Amino acid sequence: MTFINWQDRLASQQFTVRNFIDGAYVPCLGTQMIDKQSPRDGSLLYQFGAGTGEEVDQAVALARAAFQDRRWSGLSLAARQGALLKLADLIEQHAEEFALYETMDVGKPISNALNADTAIAAATLRDAAHTAEQLLYPSGSDGSYFAWHERGPIGVVAGIAGWNFPLVLACQKVAPALIMGNSIVVKPSEFTSLSACRLAELAVEAGVPGGVFNVVHGAGAIVGDRLARHRDVDLLSFVGSSATGKQLMVSAGQSNMKRLILECGGKSPYMVFEDCPDDLDFLAADIVDTAFPNQGALCVAGTRLLMQETMRDRLLPKIVEQTRKIIPSDPLDPDTSFGALINAGHLDKIQSYIESGKQEGAELLYGGEQVRQETGGYFMTPALFDGVQPDHRTAQEEIFGPVLSILTFRDEAEAIKLANDSSFGLAAYAATRDAGRIHRLGQQIQAGTLMVFSSNSITGGTVPLFSEAHKQSGLGRRGGLEGLKAYSAGTSVNLFY
Repeated sequence: MTFINWQDRLASQQFTVRNFIDGAYVPCLGTQMIDKQSPRDGSLLYQFGAGTGEEVDQAVALARAAFQDRRWSGLSLAARQGALLKLADLIEQHAEEFALYETMDVGKPISNALNADTAIAAATLRDAAHTAEQLLYPSGSDGSYFAWHERGPIGVVAGIAGWNFPLVLACQKVAPALIMGNSIVVKPSEFTSLSACRLAELAVEAGVPGGVFNVVHGAGAIVGDRLARHRDVDLLSFVGSSATGKQLMVSAGQSNMKRLILECGGKSPYMVFEDCPDDLDFLAADIVDTAFPNQGALCVAGTRLLMQETMRDRLLPKIVEQTRKIIPSDPLDPDTSFGALINAGHLDKIQSYIESGKQEGAELLYGGEQVRQETGGYFMTPALFDGVQPDHRTAQEEIFGPVLSILTFRDEAEAIKLANDSSFGLAAYAATRDAGRIHRLGQQIQAGTLMVFSSNSITGGTVPLFSEAHKQSGLGRRGGLEGLKAYSAGTSVNLFY
Protein backbone atom coordinates (compact mmCIF):
# COMPACT_ATOMS: atom_id res chain seq x y z
CA MET A 1 0.00 0.00 0.00
CA THR A 2 1.34 3.43 -0.94
CA PHE A 3 2.15 5.62 2.05
CA ILE A 4 0.24 8.89 2.06
CA ASN A 5 1.48 11.81 4.12
CA TRP A 6 -1.85 13.40 4.94
CA GLN A 7 -0.24 16.23 6.89
CA ASP A 8 1.61 17.32 3.73
CA ARG A 9 -1.56 16.94 1.70
CA LEU A 10 -3.38 19.21 4.11
CA ALA A 11 -0.58 21.79 4.10
CA SER A 12 -0.77 22.09 0.31
CA GLN A 13 -4.58 22.17 0.19
CA GLN A 14 -6.65 25.33 -0.03
CA PHE A 15 -10.34 24.93 0.73
CA THR A 16 -12.73 27.18 -1.19
CA VAL A 17 -16.52 26.90 -1.08
CA ARG A 18 -18.54 28.05 -4.09
CA ASN A 19 -21.89 27.17 -5.59
CA PHE A 20 -22.07 24.95 -8.68
CA ILE A 21 -24.87 26.06 -10.98
CA ASP A 22 -25.49 25.23 -14.64
CA GLY A 23 -22.24 23.29 -14.89
CA ALA A 24 -19.95 26.01 -13.52
CA TYR A 25 -18.69 27.42 -10.23
CA VAL A 26 -20.16 30.70 -9.05
CA PRO A 27 -19.56 32.65 -5.82
CA CYS A 28 -21.70 32.09 -2.74
CA LEU A 29 -24.00 35.00 -1.96
CA GLY A 30 -24.85 36.86 1.23
CA THR A 31 -23.18 39.43 3.47
CA GLN A 32 -23.50 37.19 6.53
CA MET A 33 -20.57 34.76 6.61
CA ILE A 34 -20.43 31.14 7.79
CA ASP A 35 -17.13 30.17 9.43
CA LYS A 36 -16.07 26.54 9.44
CA GLN A 37 -13.59 25.43 12.11
CA SER A 38 -11.48 22.31 11.71
CA PRO A 39 -12.70 19.51 14.02
CA ARG A 40 -9.12 18.36 14.64
CA ASP A 41 -7.58 21.64 15.83
CA GLY A 42 -10.25 24.35 15.86
CA SER A 43 -8.55 26.46 13.20
CA LEU A 44 -10.55 28.29 10.53
CA LEU A 45 -10.90 25.90 7.60
CA TYR A 46 -12.96 28.07 5.25
CA GLN A 47 -15.78 30.60 5.16
CA PHE A 48 -18.55 31.45 2.71
CA GLY A 49 -21.70 33.53 2.37
CA ALA A 50 -24.81 32.29 4.16
CA GLY A 51 -26.92 32.87 1.05
CA THR A 52 -29.76 35.15 0.02
CA GLY A 53 -32.24 32.82 -1.62
CA GLU A 54 -31.57 34.31 -5.05
CA GLU A 55 -29.11 31.52 -5.85
CA VAL A 56 -31.83 28.99 -5.05
CA ASP A 57 -34.22 30.61 -7.51
CA GLN A 58 -31.51 30.63 -10.17
CA ALA A 59 -30.53 27.00 -9.61
CA VAL A 60 -34.13 25.78 -9.57
CA ALA A 61 -34.97 27.73 -12.73
CA LEU A 62 -32.01 26.25 -14.55
CA ALA A 63 -32.83 22.77 -13.26
CA ARG A 64 -36.40 23.21 -14.51
CA ALA A 65 -35.16 24.34 -17.92
CA ALA A 66 -32.84 21.33 -18.09
CA PHE A 67 -35.73 19.05 -17.26
CA GLN A 68 -38.15 20.59 -19.73
CA ASP A 69 -35.77 20.50 -22.70
CA ARG A 70 -35.07 16.81 -21.88
CA ARG A 71 -31.31 17.17 -22.20
CA TRP A 72 -31.04 14.50 -19.50
CA SER A 73 -34.43 12.86 -19.06
CA GLY A 74 -34.68 12.42 -22.82
CA LEU A 75 -31.54 10.30 -22.93
CA SER A 76 -31.84 6.53 -22.99
CA LEU A 77 -31.55 4.64 -19.72
CA ALA A 78 -28.29 3.18 -21.05
CA ALA A 79 -26.86 6.66 -21.51
CA ARG A 80 -27.84 7.72 -17.98
CA GLN A 81 -26.44 4.47 -16.61
CA GLY A 82 -23.17 5.12 -18.41
CA ALA A 83 -22.84 8.57 -16.87
CA LEU A 84 -23.51 7.33 -13.32
CA LEU A 85 -21.12 4.42 -13.71
CA LYS A 86 -18.43 6.78 -14.98
CA LEU A 87 -19.10 9.11 -12.04
CA ALA A 88 -18.61 6.16 -9.69
CA ASP A 89 -15.28 5.45 -11.38
CA LEU A 90 -14.26 9.10 -11.00
CA ILE A 91 -15.05 9.05 -7.28
CA GLU A 92 -12.70 6.10 -6.90
CA GLN A 93 -10.03 7.84 -8.98
CA HIS A 94 -10.28 10.90 -6.72
CA ALA A 95 -10.79 8.92 -3.52
CA GLU A 96 -7.86 10.54 -1.70
CA GLU A 97 -9.16 14.02 -2.44
CA PHE A 98 -12.66 13.15 -1.23
CA ALA A 99 -11.25 11.40 1.86
CA LEU A 100 -9.37 14.54 2.88
CA TYR A 101 -12.53 16.59 2.40
CA GLU A 102 -14.60 14.23 4.55
CA THR A 103 -12.02 14.05 7.33
CA MET A 104 -11.42 17.77 7.56
CA ASP A 105 -15.15 18.56 7.39
CA VAL A 106 -16.48 15.91 9.78
CA GLY A 107 -13.49 14.87 11.92
CA LYS A 108 -13.79 11.21 10.99
CA PRO A 109 -10.67 9.00 10.71
CA ILE A 110 -8.96 9.36 7.36
CA SER A 111 -8.76 5.58 6.89
CA ASN A 112 -12.53 5.30 7.29
CA ALA A 113 -13.11 8.13 4.84
CA LEU A 114 -10.71 6.64 2.29
CA ASN A 115 -11.69 2.99 2.53
CA ALA A 116 -15.37 3.16 3.48
CA ASP A 117 -17.05 6.46 2.60
CA THR A 118 -15.73 6.76 -0.95
CA ALA A 119 -16.47 3.09 -1.63
CA ILE A 120 -20.06 3.43 -0.36
CA ALA A 121 -20.57 6.57 -2.44
CA ALA A 122 -19.38 4.84 -5.62
CA ALA A 123 -21.44 1.73 -4.85
CA THR A 124 -24.55 3.88 -4.34
CA LEU A 125 -24.24 5.26 -7.86
CA ARG A 126 -23.59 1.83 -9.40
CA ASP A 127 -26.50 0.27 -7.53
CA ALA A 128 -28.93 2.91 -8.77
CA ALA A 129 -27.66 2.50 -12.32
CA HIS A 130 -28.22 -1.25 -12.32
CA THR A 131 -31.45 -1.32 -10.28
CA ALA A 132 -33.24 1.10 -12.62
CA GLU A 133 -33.59 -1.68 -15.20
CA GLN A 134 -35.96 -3.53 -12.87
CA LEU A 135 -38.59 -0.80 -13.26
CA LEU A 136 -39.17 -1.93 -16.85
CA TYR A 137 -41.56 -4.72 -15.91
CA PRO A 138 -43.91 -6.50 -18.35
CA SER A 139 -47.23 -5.08 -19.40
CA GLY A 140 -50.54 -6.88 -18.92
CA SER A 141 -53.28 -7.73 -21.40
CA ASP A 142 -56.62 -9.52 -21.48
CA GLY A 143 -58.34 -9.96 -24.85
CA SER A 144 -59.28 -6.56 -26.15
CA TYR A 145 -57.80 -4.83 -23.14
CA PHE A 146 -54.13 -3.86 -22.84
CA ALA A 147 -52.60 -2.02 -19.90
CA TRP A 148 -49.14 -0.95 -18.89
CA HIS A 149 -47.49 1.34 -16.41
CA GLU A 150 -45.27 4.17 -17.52
CA ARG A 151 -42.77 5.44 -14.96
CA GLY A 152 -40.66 8.51 -15.53
CA PRO A 153 -38.97 11.41 -13.76
CA ILE A 154 -40.88 13.59 -11.37
CA GLY A 155 -39.13 16.85 -12.35
CA VAL A 156 -36.89 19.00 -10.15
CA VAL A 157 -35.57 17.41 -6.95
CA ALA A 158 -34.12 19.33 -4.00
CA GLY A 159 -31.72 17.36 -1.84
CA ILE A 160 -30.78 18.64 1.62
CA ALA A 161 -27.99 16.50 3.07
CA GLY A 162 -26.80 15.93 6.63
CA TRP A 163 -23.27 16.52 7.84
CA ASN A 164 -22.15 13.13 9.16
CA PHE A 165 -21.47 11.47 5.77
CA PRO A 166 -21.37 14.37 3.27
CA LEU A 167 -20.27 12.49 0.15
CA VAL A 168 -22.35 9.37 0.80
CA LEU A 169 -25.51 11.32 1.64
CA ALA A 170 -25.12 13.47 -1.46
CA CYS A 171 -24.75 10.35 -3.62
CA GLN A 172 -27.81 8.77 -1.99
CA LYS A 173 -29.85 11.69 -3.35
CA VAL A 174 -28.04 12.27 -6.62
CA ALA A 175 -28.01 8.62 -7.73
CA PRO A 176 -31.77 7.91 -7.69
CA ALA A 177 -32.65 11.42 -8.85
CA LEU A 178 -30.38 11.31 -11.88
CA ILE A 179 -30.91 7.71 -12.97
CA MET A 180 -34.67 8.33 -13.07
CA GLY A 181 -34.11 11.38 -15.30
CA ASN A 182 -34.68 14.23 -12.84
CA SER A 183 -32.76 17.46 -12.40
CA ILE A 184 -31.48 18.12 -8.88
CA VAL A 185 -30.38 20.98 -6.65
CA VAL A 186 -28.32 19.82 -3.67
CA LYS A 187 -27.83 21.84 -0.50
CA PRO A 188 -25.04 20.40 1.67
CA SER A 189 -24.98 21.04 5.39
CA GLU A 190 -23.30 24.34 6.12
CA PHE A 191 -21.00 22.35 8.45
CA THR A 192 -19.64 20.16 5.61
CA SER A 193 -19.35 22.01 2.33
CA LEU A 194 -16.36 20.49 0.52
CA SER A 195 -17.52 17.33 -1.25
CA ALA A 196 -20.75 18.18 -3.04
CA CYS A 197 -19.45 20.67 -5.62
CA ARG A 198 -16.54 18.43 -6.53
CA LEU A 199 -19.05 15.63 -7.04
CA ALA A 200 -21.12 17.88 -9.32
CA GLU A 201 -18.03 18.91 -11.27
CA LEU A 202 -17.10 15.26 -11.83
CA ALA A 203 -20.70 14.53 -12.86
CA VAL A 204 -20.31 16.97 -15.74
CA GLU A 205 -17.06 15.23 -16.66
CA ALA A 206 -18.94 11.93 -16.57
CA GLY A 207 -21.52 13.20 -19.08
CA VAL A 208 -24.27 14.83 -17.02
CA PRO A 209 -25.31 18.03 -18.86
CA GLY A 210 -24.94 21.41 -17.20
CA GLY A 211 -28.00 22.53 -15.26
CA VAL A 212 -29.01 18.98 -14.34
CA PHE A 213 -26.96 18.73 -11.14
CA ASN A 214 -26.57 21.98 -9.19
CA VAL A 215 -25.22 22.73 -5.71
CA VAL A 216 -26.11 25.73 -3.53
CA HIS A 217 -24.44 26.45 -0.20
CA GLY A 218 -25.70 28.51 2.68
CA ALA A 219 -27.55 28.56 5.97
CA GLY A 220 -30.49 26.24 6.42
CA ALA A 221 -32.74 29.09 7.51
CA ILE A 222 -32.06 30.89 4.22
CA VAL A 223 -31.12 28.46 1.46
CA GLY A 224 -32.78 25.36 2.90
CA ASP A 225 -36.01 27.17 3.66
CA ARG A 226 -36.16 28.67 0.16
CA LEU A 227 -35.75 25.21 -1.38
CA ALA A 228 -38.43 23.75 0.89
CA ARG A 229 -40.93 26.47 -0.02
CA HIS A 230 -40.04 26.74 -3.70
CA ARG A 231 -43.09 26.08 -5.86
CA ASP A 232 -41.02 24.77 -8.75
CA VAL A 233 -39.43 21.96 -6.73
CA ASP A 234 -41.38 18.71 -7.16
CA LEU A 235 -39.65 16.53 -4.56
CA LEU A 236 -37.64 17.35 -1.46
CA SER A 237 -35.32 14.68 -0.07
CA PHE A 238 -33.86 15.43 3.35
CA VAL A 239 -31.52 13.86 5.90
CA GLY A 240 -31.29 15.54 9.30
CA SER A 241 -33.08 16.06 12.57
CA SER A 242 -36.72 15.22 13.22
CA ALA A 243 -37.36 18.81 14.30
CA THR A 244 -36.22 20.11 10.91
CA GLY A 245 -38.11 17.33 9.14
CA LYS A 246 -41.34 18.46 10.78
CA GLN A 247 -40.73 22.03 9.64
CA LEU A 248 -40.13 20.82 6.10
CA MET A 249 -43.52 19.10 6.15
CA VAL A 250 -45.11 22.44 7.03
CA SER A 251 -43.15 24.24 4.30
CA ALA A 252 -44.13 21.66 1.69
CA GLY A 253 -47.79 21.98 2.63
CA GLN A 254 -47.67 25.76 2.51
CA SER A 255 -46.03 25.81 -0.91
CA ASN A 256 -46.91 23.37 -3.70
CA MET A 257 -47.51 20.22 -1.63
CA LYS A 258 -44.25 18.80 -2.98
CA ARG A 259 -43.40 15.17 -2.27
CA LEU A 260 -41.15 14.52 0.71
CA ILE A 261 -38.58 11.88 1.58
CA LEU A 262 -37.45 12.48 5.15
CA GLU A 263 -34.78 10.48 6.96
CA CYS A 264 -34.62 11.92 10.43
CA GLY A 265 -33.50 10.88 13.89
CA GLY A 266 -32.93 7.51 15.47
CA LYS A 267 -32.51 5.94 18.90
CA SER A 268 -31.93 2.34 17.92
CA PRO A 269 -32.17 -0.47 20.51
CA TYR A 270 -29.69 -3.34 20.66
CA MET A 271 -31.45 -6.24 22.43
CA VAL A 272 -29.32 -8.99 23.95
CA PHE A 273 -31.18 -12.13 25.03
CA GLU A 274 -29.78 -14.93 27.18
CA ASP A 275 -29.67 -17.25 24.15
CA CYS A 276 -27.31 -14.87 22.32
CA PRO A 277 -24.18 -16.17 20.53
CA ASP A 278 -21.65 -17.85 22.84
CA ASP A 279 -18.64 -15.64 22.12
CA LEU A 280 -19.35 -12.73 24.46
CA ASP A 281 -16.08 -10.97 23.64
CA PHE A 282 -17.12 -10.86 20.00
CA LEU A 283 -20.63 -9.74 20.93
CA ALA A 284 -19.33 -6.98 23.20
CA ALA A 285 -17.09 -5.71 20.41
CA ASP A 286 -20.06 -5.58 18.05
CA ILE A 287 -22.21 -3.74 20.58
CA VAL A 288 -19.51 -1.10 20.97
CA ASP A 289 -18.93 -0.86 17.21
CA THR A 290 -22.67 -0.42 16.65
CA ALA A 291 -22.97 2.24 19.37
CA PHE A 292 -20.01 4.43 18.42
CA PRO A 293 -19.48 4.43 14.63
CA ASN A 294 -18.39 7.76 13.16
CA GLN A 295 -17.92 9.14 16.70
CA GLY A 296 -21.57 8.25 17.36
CA ALA A 297 -22.84 10.43 14.50
CA LEU A 298 -24.93 7.82 12.71
CA CYS A 299 -28.72 7.75 12.71
CA VAL A 300 -28.86 3.94 12.95
CA ALA A 301 -26.30 3.66 15.76
CA GLY A 302 -27.38 1.23 18.48
CA THR A 303 -27.39 3.76 21.31
CA ARG A 304 -29.79 1.92 23.64
CA LEU A 305 -28.42 -1.39 24.91
CA LEU A 306 -31.20 -3.60 26.31
CA MET A 307 -29.73 -6.59 28.15
CA GLN A 308 -31.61 -9.48 29.67
CA GLU A 309 -30.96 -9.41 33.42
CA THR A 310 -29.28 -12.82 33.34
CA MET A 311 -26.67 -11.48 30.87
CA ARG A 312 -25.69 -8.30 32.68
CA ASP A 313 -22.93 -9.55 34.97
CA ARG A 314 -21.27 -11.59 32.23
CA LEU A 315 -21.52 -9.11 29.38
CA LEU A 316 -21.26 -5.63 30.90
CA PRO A 317 -17.59 -5.90 32.03
CA LYS A 318 -16.64 -6.93 28.50
CA ILE A 319 -18.46 -3.91 27.05
CA VAL A 320 -16.57 -1.61 29.41
CA GLU A 321 -13.32 -3.30 28.43
CA GLN A 322 -14.02 -2.83 24.72
CA THR A 323 -14.99 0.82 25.20
CA ARG A 324 -11.77 1.55 27.10
CA LYS A 325 -9.83 0.49 24.01
CA ILE A 326 -11.23 3.45 22.05
CA ILE A 327 -8.69 6.27 22.03
CA PRO A 328 -9.73 9.56 20.39
CA SER A 329 -6.89 10.56 18.07
CA ASP A 330 -5.91 12.84 15.21
CA PRO A 331 -8.27 12.11 12.29
CA LEU A 332 -5.39 12.50 9.82
CA ASP A 333 -3.44 9.65 11.42
CA PRO A 334 -4.10 6.51 9.32
CA ASP A 335 -4.08 4.41 12.51
CA THR A 336 -6.89 6.44 14.10
CA SER A 337 -10.20 4.62 14.50
CA PHE A 338 -12.05 7.26 16.56
CA GLY A 339 -11.62 10.87 15.54
CA ALA A 340 -13.01 14.28 16.50
CA LEU A 341 -16.52 15.66 16.89
CA ILE A 342 -17.59 18.05 14.18
CA ASN A 343 -17.53 21.34 16.13
CA ALA A 344 -17.53 22.98 19.53
CA GLY A 345 -21.31 23.35 19.63
CA HIS A 346 -21.82 19.63 19.07
CA LEU A 347 -19.28 18.81 21.77
CA ASP A 348 -21.09 21.12 24.21
CA LYS A 349 -24.42 19.49 23.34
CA ILE A 350 -23.11 16.00 24.07
CA GLN A 351 -21.50 17.17 27.30
CA SER A 352 -24.87 18.55 28.38
CA TYR A 353 -26.34 15.06 27.91
CA ILE A 354 -23.54 13.62 30.04
CA GLU A 355 -24.50 15.99 32.85
CA SER A 356 -28.19 15.22 32.35
CA GLY A 357 -27.53 11.50 32.68
CA LYS A 358 -25.74 12.02 35.97
CA GLN A 359 -28.45 14.30 37.33
CA GLU A 360 -31.19 11.82 36.44
CA GLY A 361 -29.47 9.15 38.51
CA ALA A 362 -27.74 6.97 35.93
CA GLU A 363 -24.23 5.72 36.65
CA LEU A 364 -21.46 6.88 34.33
CA LEU A 365 -19.41 3.69 34.07
CA TYR A 366 -16.80 5.12 31.76
CA GLY A 367 -15.92 8.04 29.51
CA GLY A 368 -17.75 11.21 28.64
CA GLU A 369 -14.62 13.32 29.17
CA GLN A 370 -13.29 15.99 26.87
CA VAL A 371 -9.72 15.13 25.91
CA ARG A 372 -6.89 16.49 23.76
CA GLN A 373 -7.86 20.05 24.62
CA GLU A 374 -4.30 21.15 23.92
CA THR A 375 -4.89 20.52 20.20
CA GLY A 376 -7.75 23.00 19.99
CA GLY A 377 -9.90 20.22 18.50
CA TYR A 378 -13.15 18.65 19.68
CA PHE A 379 -12.46 15.26 21.21
CA MET A 380 -14.20 13.20 23.88
CA THR A 381 -14.10 9.64 25.15
CA PRO A 382 -17.19 7.50 24.45
CA ALA A 383 -19.54 7.31 27.42
CA LEU A 384 -21.32 4.34 29.01
CA PHE A 385 -24.34 4.98 31.25
CA ASP A 386 -25.69 2.12 33.38
CA GLY A 387 -28.92 2.08 35.34
CA VAL A 388 -30.68 4.21 32.76
CA GLN A 389 -34.45 4.42 33.10
CA PRO A 390 -36.77 4.44 30.08
CA ASP A 391 -37.87 8.03 30.71
CA HIS A 392 -34.35 9.47 31.01
CA ARG A 393 -33.30 11.94 28.34
CA THR A 394 -30.34 9.76 27.45
CA ALA A 395 -32.80 6.93 26.70
CA GLN A 396 -35.29 8.99 24.73
CA GLU A 397 -33.49 11.75 22.81
CA GLU A 398 -31.13 11.38 19.89
CA ILE A 399 -27.73 12.57 21.07
CA PHE A 400 -25.92 11.89 17.78
CA GLY A 401 -22.72 11.36 19.69
CA PRO A 402 -20.77 8.61 21.51
CA VAL A 403 -23.13 7.91 24.41
CA LEU A 404 -24.52 4.42 25.10
CA SER A 405 -27.44 4.02 27.51
CA ILE A 406 -27.77 0.61 29.19
CA LEU A 407 -31.09 -0.80 30.40
CA THR A 408 -32.14 -4.31 31.46
CA PHE A 409 -35.24 -6.41 30.91
CA ARG A 410 -36.72 -9.57 32.40
CA ASP A 411 -38.28 -11.30 29.42
CA GLU A 412 -39.06 -10.94 25.73
CA ALA A 413 -42.28 -9.01 26.29
CA GLU A 414 -40.48 -6.37 28.34
CA ALA A 415 -37.66 -6.19 25.78
CA ILE A 416 -40.12 -5.44 22.99
CA LYS A 417 -41.89 -2.87 25.14
CA LEU A 418 -38.60 -1.09 25.93
CA ALA A 419 -37.42 -1.26 22.33
CA ASN A 420 -40.64 0.35 21.12
CA ASP A 421 -40.67 2.96 23.91
CA SER A 422 -39.25 5.63 21.63
CA SER A 423 -40.52 8.30 19.28
CA PHE A 424 -38.04 6.99 16.70
CA GLY A 425 -38.15 3.86 14.56
CA LEU A 426 -35.23 3.74 12.18
CA ALA A 427 -33.31 0.56 13.09
CA ALA A 428 -33.07 -2.14 15.74
CA TYR A 429 -30.59 -4.90 16.59
CA ALA A 430 -31.04 -8.19 18.40
CA ALA A 431 -28.75 -11.01 19.51
CA THR A 432 -30.69 -14.28 19.82
CA ARG A 433 -30.72 -17.80 18.40
CA ASP A 434 -34.42 -18.48 18.97
CA ALA A 435 -36.11 -18.76 15.56
CA GLY A 436 -39.56 -18.15 17.02
CA ARG A 437 -38.36 -15.03 18.81
CA ILE A 438 -36.74 -13.71 15.64
CA HIS A 439 -40.09 -14.06 13.86
CA ARG A 440 -41.94 -12.32 16.69
CA LEU A 441 -39.42 -9.48 16.80
CA GLY A 442 -39.84 -8.96 13.06
CA GLN A 443 -43.59 -8.62 13.59
CA GLN A 444 -43.54 -6.43 16.70
CA ILE A 445 -40.45 -4.22 16.67
CA GLN A 446 -41.36 -0.78 15.35
CA ALA A 447 -38.36 -0.05 13.17
CA GLY A 448 -37.66 0.12 9.47
CA THR A 449 -34.76 -2.32 9.78
CA LEU A 450 -34.15 -5.17 12.21
CA MET A 451 -30.74 -6.81 12.23
CA VAL A 452 -30.61 -10.13 14.06
CA PHE A 453 -27.34 -11.77 15.02
CA SER A 454 -27.61 -15.47 15.78
CA SER A 455 -23.99 -16.57 15.35
CA ASN A 456 -20.47 -15.39 16.08
CA SER A 457 -19.97 -14.18 12.51
CA ILE A 458 -21.85 -10.91 13.08
CA THR A 459 -20.75 -7.57 11.67
CA GLY A 460 -22.43 -4.46 13.03
CA GLY A 461 -23.20 -1.14 11.48
CA THR A 462 -24.36 -2.34 8.07
CA VAL A 463 -27.38 -0.84 6.37
CA PRO A 464 -29.62 -2.94 4.10
CA LEU A 465 -30.35 -2.18 0.48
CA PHE A 466 -33.86 -0.91 1.27
CA SER A 467 -35.09 0.81 4.41
CA GLU A 468 -38.23 2.61 5.54
CA ALA A 469 -38.41 4.88 8.56
CA HIS A 470 -41.10 4.47 11.25
CA LYS A 471 -42.58 7.06 13.62
CA GLN A 472 -40.65 10.34 13.89
CA SER A 473 -37.63 8.88 12.13
CA GLY A 474 -39.14 10.17 8.92
CA LEU A 475 -41.19 9.08 5.95
CA GLY A 476 -40.53 7.60 2.56
CA ARG A 477 -38.23 4.82 1.41
CA ARG A 478 -34.53 4.74 0.62
CA GLY A 479 -32.47 2.29 -1.39
CA GLY A 480 -33.23 -0.47 -3.84
CA LEU A 481 -36.13 -0.55 -6.26
CA GLU A 482 -38.54 1.19 -3.88
CA GLY A 483 -36.05 3.98 -3.36
CA LEU A 484 -35.85 4.60 -7.10
CA LYS A 485 -39.62 4.64 -7.42
CA ALA A 486 -39.75 7.40 -4.83
CA TYR A 487 -37.86 9.66 -7.26
CA SER A 488 -40.28 9.01 -10.09
CA ALA A 489 -43.91 9.49 -11.11
CA GLY A 490 -46.07 6.75 -12.56
CA THR A 491 -48.95 6.71 -14.99
CA SER A 492 -51.17 3.69 -15.64
CA VAL A 493 -52.13 3.52 -19.32
CA ASN A 494 -55.27 1.53 -20.23
CA LEU A 495 -55.90 0.77 -23.89
CA PHE A 496 -59.24 -0.61 -25.03
CA TYR A 497 -59.41 -1.91 -28.59
